[in-house]
Amino acid sequence: MKFIIYRTTLKYVKLFTFLSIFSTSINTNSQSAPIDDSINLNKTPPRIIRACCAFGYDLKIWGIPFVSIDQVISIDDLNEHHYMGNKDEGTGTIYTTKGGFIDIGHLRDQIDWTRYLYTTILHNRGKGKVTIPLRNEAGRKTLYLNIPEELSTDDYILLAGKITYDLSLWHEISTWYGASTIPFIPEKFSSFSVEDVYSNLLGIHVGMKTLQSKLPFNKAATMNIESTLDSLGVVKTAKETYDAYDAIHNKWYTNKKRIPSSKITLKRDPDILHSSRPWIIPNQKSNGDDAVVLDVPLLSTKGEPLTNFYQFTIDLNYRFPVEEIFPDRESNLINQDDFSILMKRIANEVQIMEQNTFDEREESSRK
Repeated sequence: MKFIIYRTTLKYVKLFTFLSIFSTSINTNSQSAPIDDSINLNKTPPRIIRACCAFGYDLKIWGIPFVSIDQVISIDDLNEHHYMGNKDEGTGTIYTTKGGFIDIGHLRDQIDWTRYLYTTILHNRGKGKVTIPLRNEAGRKTLYLNIPEELSTDDYILLAGKITYDLSLWHEISTWYGASTIPFIPEKFSSFSVEDVYSNLLGIHVGMKTLQSKLPFNKAATMNIESTLDSLGVVKTAKETYDAYDAIHNKWYTNKKRIPSSKITLKRDPDILHSSRPWIIPNQKSNGDDAVVLDVPLLSTKGEPLTNFYQFTIDLNYRFPVEEIFPDRESNLINQDDFSILMKRIANEVQIMEQNTFDEREESSRK
């Protein structure tokens, strides 16, 4: 494989019975969970902390000639994890035989969000109802907490993971409906791409495991990232990730269109409300049954819905056809329980989009 690539950055671009690769002993004494004073709770982190990646390689950007996007990395490029990011961190995509493509930037972001929200939860336990304004994203976002002081450390961690997942899922939903980090540059081309949600949820699992460690956070996160990727069968070289991309080019993505065209992404995965299944390249030598499915934390250790302890609301902006999606709603205000309605609609739209792309290709091949 020989090509010339100019590296560039895309800024926009089950602890219950979870699988054994993420399991570890947990201290269930809630009094043993001290607040991490190194976390600045007065400053909400940005939704995207690190440069994330477009799915694929050799991607061109509309209006910018002679520049291609290449964010493939190898296991040797990871370096140490740093809470809230560091220029020496390795970010990019890497292939694993049991977890598919992993976006390391997404993974790292969710590790850090899980830590931030865990600290926020500890800080607000026993205080009754607490309101936490979040940054706007396709509308005004607000987090409401009501954290009983008697919850266990397990539950604080699970709760942090669930809220983090809701926030990450909202990012995918909002970009589908036109939200973007950079004005006038839509991000729909990357919404629900086959690696995004899995990478996010994997980061949450790693983040929850890291919070159980007695090691310094960054050191524990670095070790857990490496061991988790290893357990997923991470490839050893960048070339193997390029080869994996080549195997699904013009099937899951195409580099024949330019960013931000939504036609770059040919396959999307909206079946992600309660779990995420990795997309494994066709004809892979390893057994497909080895694929590691990740579950979203939904229940406390006592079987209570984690949503009993928080509510995440969004006051939707003009980009959403609220009256059409929520015809009986008297306002634009929704919460995390409404995501199922939005995801059902998006799944239908994805199906139509993929069928239209297939029909266009069939018609083109007949000419």
